[in-house]
Amino acid sequence: MEIEGYNMPEDLYYNKDDSWAKVESDGTVRVGMDDFYQKQAGDTTYVDLPFEGDSVSQGETCGKIQSSKWVGKLVSPISGEIVEVNGDLESDCRLINKDPYGSGWIMRVKPSKLDEELKNLIYGADALKKFIDDNIKKAKGGG
Repeated sequence: MEIEGYNMPEDLYYNKDDSWAKVESDGTVRVGMDDFYQKQAGDTTYVDLPFEGDSVSQGETCGKIQSSKWVGKLVSPISGEIVEVNGDLESDCRLINKDPYGSGWIMRVKPSKLDEELKNLIYGADALKKFIDDNIKKAKGGG
């Protein structure tokens, strides 16, 4: 679904820090940065990935993403154990810009409290529209 020029797929869950979560068929959760983030940040120049085997907690920083404009934080939308990181980002971190919901994914997590934590994330057309509208206001200095 497109909102104000940003591609925000409705089947994903989003946190307020612009990371997305997709529940995979094997029960893991794929995580990346959303289109709003990548368009605001500009070209990604470096990604400090978390490590496989690390535990992450919902809402906590687990990595850094540097762009042509700033250094941002990767905030985990879900708690659990990191089972895979996207090694392709080490050779081409701009995948986050080119394909944020596909080849630009960042990590896969084996969730520990999935059902409980999905309720804390932004999901659905109405919630996404409000989320993007609020972010646009903030980016323009109006909120």
